Amino acid sequence: MNISELLADLQDQHDETTARAGELRDQIDHLTAALAETEARLADLATTRKIIAERIPPGTEPDPPETNTAYQAIVNAFNQHPDRAFRARELHELLGMPTDEATVNVTRSRLGRLARQGFLTQPGRGRYQKRT
Repeated sequence: MNISELLADLQDQHDETTARAGELRDQIDHLTAALAETEARLADLATTRKIIAERIPPGTEPDPPETNTAYQAIVNAFNQHPDRAFRARELHELLGMPTDEATVNVTRSRLGRLARQGFLTQPGRGRYQKRT
C-alpha cells in the first residue's frame, strides 16, 4: 500500500466515523426529547395524584389493592415462615407454582427486587429470607 492509498483509506474511515457520530447525535437528540416528554408526564401524574389525594374526605380508605398477585403470594410465604430461607424453586414448590425454569427465573427477579426494597435479605447465594 502506498501513501496515497493509505491517505484515501484514512479519509474513508474519517468520513464513516463522522457519519456515525452524526447518527449518534440524532439519536441523542431524539432520546433527550423523549426523556423531557416522559419527565413532564411524570410531573403531571404526580400533580394529579396529589390533587386527587387532597380531595379524598378524611377517614375515607381507598380500596385495598389486589391481593392475589405473585408478589403477595411470595410475601405471604415469607411472613408465614419468617425464620426460613428459601431458594426460588423451593418457594415455587411451597406455593404450588410451576417449576419450569422460565417461571422460576421470574420469581428470582421478584425476590431480588424484594431484597433491594429491604423486605428480604440474602443469607447465601440464591437464598432469600425475611428481614427481621
